[in-house]
Amino acid sequence: MPIPIGKMNLSLLKKNEIIDFVEFNITGDSENYIRCSDESYYLQTNVFNIFASCFERSNHLFDYISPTMYNARRFIVLRNELLSNLEKLLVIKNVGQFQNYMSSIFLGKDLLEVLKQSDPDYERHWRGYIRRLIQVNRHLMRLIDQCIDEERVLWVIPY
Repeated sequence: MPIPIGKMNLSLLKKNEIIDFVEFNITGDSENYIRCSDESYYLQTNVFNIFASCFERSNHLFDYISPTMYNARRFIVLRNELLSNLEKLLVIKNVGQFQNYMSSIFLGKDLLEVLKQSDPDYERHWRGYIRRLIQVNRHLMRLIDQCIDEERVLWVIPY
């Protein structure tokens, strides 16, 4: 279920809940997929940016403007990158560490700015935001596990 934050959601979403997004699509094969499928999950672009480096490091073909396919050859690498990211999120214990973490990520400062605009008291609510990012990270890992278990491919599609 999406958790609204002003005009932003820190969660994976369904297609009718968002417009500036990245789609996580498991409906196809290595050649085709059903664009914006009901089975897909979606993440707002500024939230995806927190995880983008995991996708970049696990597949050298990843880019921000075209679909990228992840298959059995890339899943373990991607899952390990997401696990490493999760471990970084789990050790954040105060708002300063949260801000430093976000600022160290490419375009992470943009998400901080959105948080500031959406919630002027975001520094008091940072624990809720980090919990939601942890949930998204874990959900992405479960999606990878599902792809492995069901022998599917994952298409990551920016819009």
